[in-house]
Amino acid sequence: MLAEPETRARDARHRIQAALRERLLPISPLGDEGHQSLVLEAGEAGTFTIATRAGRVFVNEGRAARPGAVVRTDAETLLEILTGARSGAQTWLSGHLSLRGSIALALRLEGLLDPARRPRHFAQPRRVLAGGVDTFLLEAGEGPAVVLLHGLGATNASMLTTFVELSRDHRVIAPDLPGFGDSAKPVARYDARFFAQWAVALLDALGIERAHFIGNSMGGRISLEVGLLAPARVDRLVLFAPAVAFRKLRQFVPLVRMLRPELATLPVPLPRRTVLRTLQQCFSRPDRLPAAWYEAAVDEFIRVFGTARGRVAFFSSARQIYLDPPWGAAGFWARLRELEPPALFVWGDRDVLVPSRFARHVERMVPHARSVVLRDCGHVPHFELPETTHRLVREHLRTG
Repeated sequence: MLAEPETRARDARHRIQAALRERLLPISPLGDEGHQSLVLEAGEAGTFTIATRAGRVFVNEGRAARPGAVVRTDAETLLEILTGARSGAQTWLSGHLSLRGSIALALRLEGLLDPARRPRHFAQPRRVLAGGVDTFLLEAGEGPAVVLLHGLGATNASMLTTFVELSRDHRVIAPDLPGFGDSAKPVARYDARFFAQWAVALLDALGIERAHFIGNSMGGRISLEVGLLAPARVDRLVLFAPAVAFRKLRQFVPLVRMLRPELATLPVPLPRRTVLRTLQQCFSRPDRLPAAWYEAAVDEFIRVFGTARGRVAFFSSARQIYLDPPWGAAGFWARLRELEPPALFVWGDRDVLVPSRFARHVERMVPHARSVVLRDCGHVPHFELPETTHRLVREHLRTG
């Protein structure tokens, strides 16, 4: 007779196998993306590999040799995710699941589960063509539309806290920006206008007339540009530490203009510890976030930055942020006066990337906007102080 722990492990393994057979779609809804594998480690219940080849989905026991991503959790939690009782994204945010490798690939697990058996507020991965750009996105929920735009070097995973919070009563769309994550990386200017035009095309592709836009850092700057270029398509704006145009340190503009982003096609050595240290500097208190989140974020950055097109898009976007003209009739700060959609600006008083002193300039240029500086907060308020940040967001979206 098997010992009780062995019996439990065997039963859990059989239930996971049954759930995978019953709930996993045989054809990937994301189409043919080559050969990819996602490993699920469920403790004593065993290890399973979900693989896609030529658009078809296969399940095997054991671990693939070179998986694109590895998800680790206990058997009961995995069963809850597979049966639609629990959101994979929310489980990760709660610390009951860890992942390594491609975050995008791990998030696709829910996209491979039968949508008829999954609550509408759970993340559904999709691909759409927006402005000629093959765009990877997460979508969930019903109600007023909200578009979440991530920052430089990040992916839609960096907006997951807000995604989960709002998906219960909104239709939430979190795309990977062109050039980032699993979206296409075209040859483009990667300036605010380019991204804003793509964002409007995304609304068209999704059949959305108007939406709230919520953006962090570069995503905040893009959201502002959408509000300036196409105010009729925007309900309300929420800007988490938006990357507004530099008012000082303009002496390097001629040099930066001379540097061509195409040089980034050459390999760039990037030690893992450097990426981790840079990421932690985005927070006032890095220990507020689990170490596993940092490891996953570093994996994702290195994965995308490791491609030539990913590096070019990164450096092109960073270059355009610095070159964004602050002055003159066409400069950012003069144009900001014309912002029509109601806007909420959220800053961190310990943000080393976009200092909160920009708040006073925004208040002067857009007196009808609301500007809040959060104490003991860095560059990513929706991760560092999610309860406070999302209370402000909900208040703003309900106003009017």
